[in-house]
Amino acid sequence: MSTTSLPGSTVATLTVTTPSDREVQITRVFDAPRPMVFDCWTIPELLKGWLHGPDGWRLAVCEIDLRVGGATRYVWQHRDGQVMGMSGAYREIVRPSRLVATELFDEDWTGGETVGTVVFTEQTGKTLLTQTVLYASRAARDGALGTGMTGGMAESYAQLDAHLASLRAAAKGAA
Repeated sequence: MSTTSLPGSTVATLTVTTPSDREVQITRVFDAPRPMVFDCWTIPELLKGWLHGPDGWRLAVCEIDLRVGGATRYVWQHRDGQVMGMSGAYREIVRPSRLVATELFDEDWTGGETVGTVVFTEQTGKTLLTQTVLYASRAARDGALGTGMTGGMAESYAQLDAHLASLRAAAKGAA
């Protein structure tokens, strides 16, 4: 198992490990309660507020049928016109603590379908997110890590931090 921690404060530190030949595990703490983080992960209007990836990309299409067997469809668009799509299906949903879903990019660069498990654990008002991605093979896992995916995830999670802060501020303003 290898471990990589990307720079950041205690809350914003992204830790990446490889717990098995086919898995990548990412952990990150968010300064928000678990139901709010879970909602940002599963409600299309909220996902479109943060899941953009690297600079220049935005999540243009976000369709979620949040039920076991329900489908997901994401399409990102770069400002230069490039598009990147991904589809999947939910295998397990335990609100607000756990999601298991498949994912497959339209242009498959991961050697087949992946299975992602996301666990949301609340710790004194903050949420520890543990995301584990199971690839079809070790080569697929290593290929995904070689694309710089962890840097893109770090950028997306920073955008989630900002989105959560705006939601908390809006909630305080409404109270």
